[in-house]
Amino acid sequence: QVQLVESGGGLVQPGGSLNLSCVVSGGIFSIAAMDWHRQAPGKQREWVAGITIGGTPTYADSVKGRFTISRHNAKSTVYLQMNSLKPEDTAVYYCNAVLHFGRYWGQGTQVTVSS
Repeated sequence: QVQLVESGGGLVQPGGSLNLSCVVSGGIFSIAAMDWHRQAPGKQREWVAGITIGGTPTYADSVKGRFTISRHNAKSTVYLQMNSLKPEDTAVYYCNAVLHFGRYWGQGTQVTVSS
């Protein structure tokens, strides 16, 4: 059974940092591209960053230069290092595994940026 479990969210002051993790079980990690998405209250879910099976990252313009996505294949884990956080980064962050036959989502982790 495929399962994605995010962790690492929390409350942080503007300018602070958080490192999100997503552990993927079910044996699919090595064949999955991985994405992070987020959804702020009253807004649609948006793509934040992605990383290919080979480790090539891509970023939304809104987070480029501040966020870093990475993956550790032996641990079946994808990370999102978030620096210089802004109040507009406040959202529930979701991990997403992308395969040729479909997608799997985690349950999300809350990130709140506030003073």
